[in-house]
Amino acid sequence: MSLLSRLRKKKSAIPDGLWIKCQNCGEIIYSKTLNEANKLCPKCGYHYIFSARERIALLCDENSFVEQDKNMTPGDPLKFVDSVAYPERQARHSKKSGESEAVVTGTAKMNNIPIAIGVMDFSYIGGTMGSVVGEKITRLIETAIDKKLPVLISSASGGVRMQEAIIGLMQMAKTSAALYKLKQAKLPFISLLTNPTTGGTTASFASLGDVIIAEPKSLICFAGPRVIKQTIRQDLPEGFQTAEFLLEHGIIDMVVPRPEMKETITKILCYFLHLPIEKQNEENSSKIES
Repeated sequence: MSLLSRLRKKKSAIPDGLWIKCQNCGEIIYSKTLNEANKLCPKCGYHYIFSARERIALLCDENSFVEQDKNMTPGDPLKFVDSVAYPERQARHSKKSGESEAVVTGTAKMNNIPIAIGVMDFSYIGGTMGSVVGEKITRLIETAIDKKLPVLISSASGGVRMQEAIIGLMQMAKTSAALYKLKQAKLPFISLLTNPTTGGTTASFASLGDVIIAEPKSLICFAGPRVIKQTIRQDLPEGFQTAEFLLEHGIIDMVVPRPEMKETITKILCYFLHLPIEKQNEENSSKIES
């Protein structure tokens, strides 16, 4: 066997996806190491995209999450076809992501504090917002009002889903109206923005939090920097539309690394709910539920 043949055989024995090159610093990372570190680059701390289930596991107390509206799926009222028919695209992304839609909603506990939580999943059609995403978020907020729970929504979205056109756009008004009712009920809404949060999601519920938090270096915008640069024909400031840029200009309230996220949100909830900021216990949980 020639040297070239042996090298080719050795290369083919390495499974795909075993090693990952960091998108930020270029470090070669063992994929298992990346997953064990909550998908943070061990060298530069770059935050890779989390699935909805991974984020729920990170933020919620173990075995406390109770999902609602799990099997809700959209119709195809516009009979939309691009490269494939819309139902086929849904089926492909459902298989890829393991989810029936681009958001997972339910109730849970965070350090023993009961919450209503919604987490968007970018792997399902780019986390785009259509009729089901809007409906599930609206129902989540209504559940929070009924049960007197604070709301946490983690966004990761490419905006409104083009396959649902005006129906998707209507979800901006629908979710915003639901949050107004939450405000009237004097219940807090914490919005967590992750990479990327764009388009109609940013222009609606994601920007309406009583406190708006973002993960480091997340892209947060309505239209992306390339589109804006082409439109205004001017160079954009360094770091334009990153979480750090938005924090500096007062658009968001804080930038929090992933490992600190649960404790930071817990402290914010304690402030709104008038609970001791020390480590939560069953007494605090009982106080809220009563």
